[in-house]
Amino acid sequence: VMGDLTEVTGIVLSAMPVGEYDRRIVLLTRERGKISAFAKGARRQNSPLVGITRAFVFGTFQVYEGRTSYTIKQAEISNYFEPVVTDLESVCYACYFAELADYYGRENLDASVMINLLYAALKALSNVHIPKKLVRCIYELRLIAVNGEAPDFFNCRRCGGKEELSAYVPSESGFVCGNCRKGMQTESRALTASTVYALQYIVSSPLGKLFTFTVSQEVLGELDGVISQVRRQAVDKTMKSVEMLDENSF
Repeated sequence: VMGDLTEVTGIVLSAMPVGEYDRRIVLLTRERGKISAFAKGARRQNSPLVGITRAFVFGTFQVYEGRTSYTIKQAEISNYFEPVVTDLESVCYACYFAELADYYGRENLDASVMINLLYAALKALSNVHIPKKLVRCIYELRLIAVNGEAPDFFNCRRCGGKEELSAYVPSESGFVCGNCRKGMQTESRALTASTVYALQYIVSSPLGKLFTFTVSQEVLGELDGVISQVRRQAVDKTMKSVEMLDENSF
């Protein structure tokens, strides 16, 4: 039984074959959050659903709402992210970005901010001026921040001061200043001032300015170290796509 026809705007996170000719996709939508939808006959060569039911397409989807899932009738795609899907390294990153969005996505939870972030990150992957590893760092930390799980990058976790923040302490989930760090026994990670600033910038700047800067290799290494730790504390799931990225050392 077909339910009511409804329109959702969003991005396809993943697509998998079902049966002989169908596909099931996971959509992150503005209106309904994360939903599953079936595309009947989408794997038949002449199906109008072929191109619109693959990962990383963004557009408006007309879906019938069933009791437990949705069925796609048609879609208007506004971005296929061609430069991403035609480059292996970019695809590996995009798969990971989508998997992380899938982890945080919930049905009936407004996903507008997450969609806009994912869209901007996918666009940034094809920008030759920004290293893909930096795009990954920005996306990971901002997504964790959007979901309310970012460390405090603006105050010393010991004295509350805002000056000379110089080390990240995983167990304190934030920075400590040079003074408080002196007698500390716990594990801490020394950071340059540029890295401290970059971490503050990633969690607080407007979305439009997020993917507009680059950093030195040294700062990128420090960012990657801190954000990997933050991710391990926030995300309690092994991401298949992360392992793929790390194995290929992208």
